[in-house]
Amino acid sequence: MTAVTQKIPSFCEGIQYFRNEFPGFETYAKAAAIAEGATAIASPTDPAAIYQTLLYADALRYLTVQICGSKASGHPGGFASQVEAYAALVMLGYKNIVTEVGHHAPGFYSAMFLDRSLEDMGIETVQQLRDRFRERHGLLGHLSGFIPGLLAPAGPLGQGQHFGMAGALLHRNTLFPFTVGDGGLGEPYVISSMQHFHTAYPEVTNFLPVLVWNGFSQEHHSMVSLKSNAEMINYWRGNGFEEVVLVDAKEFDDQNQPGDYVDSTAFSFERRLAFTEAVLVGVDQAAKAALGGKLTVFIIKQLKGAGVHARGAKSHNLYPKDTLDAPHIVNALKERALPPAAWQLVRTNCERAGGGPASKTVVTEFELPLADLGALPMTEHPVGGDPKVATTAMGELVAYVGRSDRTYLVTNADGNEASGIANINQALKIIHPTEDPLYNQAPSGQVYEPLSEDACAGLAAGLALFGARTLWCSYESFAVNGLPIWQTVTQAMAELRRPTPATITLFTAGALEQGRNGWTHQRPEIEAYFAAMMRNGNVFPLFPPDANSIQVCYEWALTTKNKGVVITASKSPLPIRTTFAQTRQALQDGAVTLHEVAGGKTVVFAVVGDMILMPVFEAAASLEAEGIGVRIVSVVSPRRLYRSSDVLWDICSEPDGGFLDDIGFERLFGGDALIAVTGGASAMLEPIMLRATCKRDVFAWKRGETTASAGELMALNGITGENLAKRAIALVH
Repeated sequence: MTAVTQKIPSFCEGIQYFRNEFPGFETYAKAAAIAEGATAIASPTDPAAIYQTLLYADALRYLTVQICGSKASGHPGGFASQVEAYAALVMLGYKNIVTEVGHHAPGFYSAMFLDRSLEDMGIETVQQLRDRFRERHGLLGHLSGFIPGLLAPAGPLGQGQHFGMAGALLHRNTLFPFTVGDGGLGEPYVISSMQHFHTAYPEVTNFLPVLVWNGFSQEHHSMVSLKSNAEMINYWRGNGFEEVVLVDAKEFDDQNQPGDYVDSTAFSFERRLAFTEAVLVGVDQAAKAALGGKLTVFIIKQLKGAGVHARGAKSHNLYPKDTLDAPHIVNALKERALPPAAWQLVRTNCERAGGGPASKTVVTEFELPLADLGALPMTEHPVGGDPKVATTAMGELVAYVGRSDRTYLVTNADGNEASGIANINQALKIIHPTEDPLYNQAPSGQVYEPLSEDACAGLAAGLALFGARTLWCSYESFAVNGLPIWQTVTQAMAELRRPTPATITLFTAGALEQGRNGWTHQRPEIEAYFAAMMRNGNVFPLFPPDANSIQVCYEWALTTKNKGVVITASKSPLPIRTTFAQTRQALQDGAVTLHEVAGGKTVVFAVVGDMILMPVFEAAASLEAEGIGVRIVSVVSPRRLYRSSDVLWDICSEPDGGFLDDIGFERLFGGDALIAVTGGASAMLEPIMLRATCKRDVFAWKRGETTASAGELMALNGITGENLAKRAIALVH
């Protein structure tokens, strides 16, 4: 490579290799293809636009290898195989781009650098881009909520379509392309979730899956690598896609590359331009179809690793040997090197595309305006009055929220009626093409019911991340199938640069209510998942003990920002034990005293849950008859009971540092003995057991079985009034 004679733009500091000349530069690079004041190229067949799209693609490949090589770590191969599609989208003015492929992160960061979005986090040069890649307070190994201009996180495969559909639902005139790898296509929910969404919202087609069909997944050939083009097209059409646009690099190859998947960067320059034009035209066709009411997919078929350091699955990841000094990395960079003037031209186009840097234009950089809910119509039942169903009480509030906020969505896998919240369906209607009042179905409803917890959690959490109010309802035993994306979103909310409504869940039909269904419906171990997540700092599992408490818990959840709020409650009529004021205090302190009788010794029962209180009150009566004092404390918000140092709350974007102090903890839980009780996972009791200093023990869920009643199931797990009292007596003597 010859010495560079051109002036090097300041942002290029850190680029190791330039070239003085590039074929056709004098002809097609006289001015930026996106004119000043414009937001996109004028035509996908304009020779200058095609040429400059190719320059952009090479720039993205160069930066992707450069930043990965700077840490000998990261994933360049997948993004490299679809660079022409990404570049075409941007040159056509589309920047609200999502991905389900976390391994595409270095490519997305390169794009955000080129359009100046990363300047919002102090990254102004390629050297700074290199320095902060895969470093704390920098560019995380996978996309997160922290990076300016990027709409959504990306980690586990199979999640990106939820964000694309959420954006499309909230912003009907904006295109939301999302890239999905042919490895990720093997995830079980990707296509089915889009099918259900399209059935529910046939008019919402402004999301565009971009299939990166490169023949390989992370470490081997992808499972769809042997499909023919016709088979792939038929696959998408068979799943309801009206428009399928496929551009196959093989059709442009003039180098006789073997196999069905080829590298376009190996073509002659004329054929590279022809391939780039085909991608531009195809993306333009697909985008217009999607915005015009057709369910559309764009497919780019090109070998994984095209134009970078290796090909196939070997291009997926860099290892310690893959440094910037390694010959194969040096060669890859030199092959993709551009003249300094080309870098400036690419940057100018990227700045102008879409109306400015993504960090200043994409929808997730702004708070979504929401309807004012006013005061919720809450009903306070008298303590000691008739038993009430907590979920039904919350359902009345959910109905009110939905009527007040037409963007509000409730998701459920066809189980609201079985969870005591038929009132939600009655008020808001299940979204369904078959209108039927008997089943509360209507095409314009607000209750989304795919038979997939991933799809339920995905759309609800995605909408919350994009700024809308939602509620995901599920049976406690099945919700685990939707937790991966809920966790992804909640973690992203912890570092998000803007406030957004909490992602709220309601989990019902707990193990104790599912005796006759047996262990298949008895999986409260999910509570251990949330117990672990509490230490993140923005996750709040709530356990209201009655129908009054659940209303206050939901009222509070609606006011919170950037949190994950998990409400767990029974669908059975249970006694009213608290006032509204008591739960409001419990949401600050973590717990509330339900019952207290003095005695010679004091036994404290710390209880997580509602139905599980029944054997505890039985034990209390037995102990009081023996002259032993008892205090029953309902643990409503266990996260508040941790010590401040136990939780990483202070680095959350919307920090919540509310924890019960030692004096308050002693007031609630101090005694001669403490027994912590839960019908779920014992991990939820950790905050209490960490801080208690008296003799103590735990009664918790062990395993499920078919039983005739909740009492029999509790007895199977050793949770009876007799056993509790016996253990309490042993602790105080």
